[in-house]
Amino acid sequence: MDSAWQGDVIALKHCILTIALLVIGIFAAQAQYAPTAQTPATPSPATTIYGQPGTSTVDVQQLQAQIQEMQAKLNAVSNNVNQEAGQLAPMKDKLDKTVQETTTLADSLKAAQTTSDKKYSDVKNATDLSINISWTLITGFLVMFMQAGFAMVETGFTRAKNVSHTMMMNFMVYSLGMLGFWVCGFAFQFGGTGGDLSVSTVSSLGPNVATVLNSELGFKIGDMQFGLLGNSGYFLFGGSYDAGIFTLFLFQMVFMDTAATIPTGAMAERWKFLPFSIFSFCVGAFIYPIFGNWVWGGGWLAAMGKNFHLGHGHVDFAGSSVVHMVGGVMALVGAWWLGPRIGKFNADGTPNPIPGHNIPMAIVGTFILAFGWFGFNPGSTLASTDTQIGIIATNTMLASAAGATAAMIMAWVRIGKPDPSLSCNGMLAGLVAITAPCAFVDAWAAVTLGAIAGIIMYFSVFFVEEKLKIDDPVGAISVHGACGAWGVLSLGIFANGKYGDGWNGVAGNVKGVISGDPMQLVAEAIGMTTNIIYVGSITLLVLFILEKAFGNRTSSETEIEGLDGPEMGALGYNNAP
Repeated sequence: MDSAWQGDVIALKHCILTIALLVIGIFAAQAQYAPTAQTPATPSPATTIYGQPGTSTVDVQQLQAQIQEMQAKLNAVSNNVNQEAGQLAPMKDKLDKTVQETTTLADSLKAAQTTSDKKYSDVKNATDLSINISWTLITGFLVMFMQAGFAMVETGFTRAKNVSHTMMMNFMVYSLGMLGFWVCGFAFQFGGTGGDLSVSTVSSLGPNVATVLNSELGFKIGDMQFGLLGNSGYFLFGGSYDAGIFTLFLFQMVFMDTAATIPTGAMAERWKFLPFSIFSFCVGAFIYPIFGNWVWGGGWLAAMGKNFHLGHGHVDFAGSSVVHMVGGVMALVGAWWLGPRIGKFNADGTPNPIPGHNIPMAIVGTFILAFGWFGFNPGSTLASTDTQIGIIATNTMLASAAGATAAMIMAWVRIGKPDPSLSCNGMLAGLVAITAPCAFVDAWAAVTLGAIAGIIMYFSVFFVEEKLKIDDPVGAISVHGACGAWGVLSLGIFANGKYGDGWNGVAGNVKGVISGDPMQLVAEAIGMTTNIIYVGSITLLVLFILEKAFGNRTSSETEIEGLDGPEMGALGYNNAP
């Protein structure tokens, strides 16, 4: 028995003894001061006790007997208490031990739960990362396959004597542009995506992406930050052999390749292959990536929301401006620089049709592009864990159908026939337009803006040819340039406010005019205008340098003969028996 328990027992004994003595004292006092009867009787012998007369020896003996009886009872109680205390002591020790063991077990369970939660979190994060990397790679593969679609559309819309040259441009733009993007383009575009100036995130591909790609060149005005150019990730160096970074490179490279391919259609049948090759490298190295940085890499266009409260800044989910407008503006400047093909315009300026040699090839190519777009738009989430991919894919499909239908109807009404080439370009126009707002609009808006894109494409084709006198064999300027501009503007109009919380560092979902934020349309218009000015200027500069160095256009003799033999040394079609 521990000392505390023994002390409790002794205290109980003292308490009981004290109460007993107090009771005895009370009885003694009553006996001493009790009144005597006033009846005549023979007095009993009395004895003086403790100096108090009148108390008999018998009374004293009775009191002593009571005291002894109470002492015996007290001893019995004390013995019982000691016995019970002795019985309780092991139970108390066992209880104390049980409490200690329970506390230890609770601590162990808590530690195990913490460890389990951490392991679950680690496993979940690793699983999500693996799924997101797989998703991004697969969608990147789909976008890469779009290159085959572009090659077939452009080659089908041009003449048979130039098919080898047109196909070769579509083939080599992929390789040449990729090398430029690897050398410095990727660093320029995404080298600051995790830096102090960044307003974007690629966290779905792992934390190392932002850790390594953390240097954005720019400037500050007060608290406002303006990113201009990324500065890490050259040659895919960066201090970390990271799968997330390599995945981001692959996915963004095929986007760049799409933009670089667009001018090859508008400048087909008269562009020398050497300047084309150098130009394609430049597109991947700096023409495309710099504007891409301003929108997707932490640059100043994206920051307009934070800096100037213009919605969420310039928002472009999958590239109506970053990819298609860049390609469309390059196509416009390039086709203007080269001039029209021989025989395209009469002396009075009226255009002559130069039909493509293989419409079925162009239609198959259009289907390949539409299929690849399911990688283009949903893949831009960089995460299959984002369930918005279902909405994005469906909106993409609806807009393509609306664009094709609207263009076919326009052609049928105005020229009397449902022209196949215009119908194909109508589908592509709807796809280009939905690329920016695909994650932010309802289905009815996707159909509406897709149909409007088909109509815009139709009128733009004739405007470019008849008013601007620019020869675009495949309609790339209208499909990608005009409808790319419409795509970002349509986001500013139709964004429904249901998605995009925190986009570009601005709290709340992305809203357009119909959902109460007209400032988003202003941001889209600024981005569109900046695209035209920057891409147009840098394209002119590169073409000017190439013109001085090599000349950009083939000779008249080569163009009349066809570029396959003189430029490629191999005919696309061998007509020999």
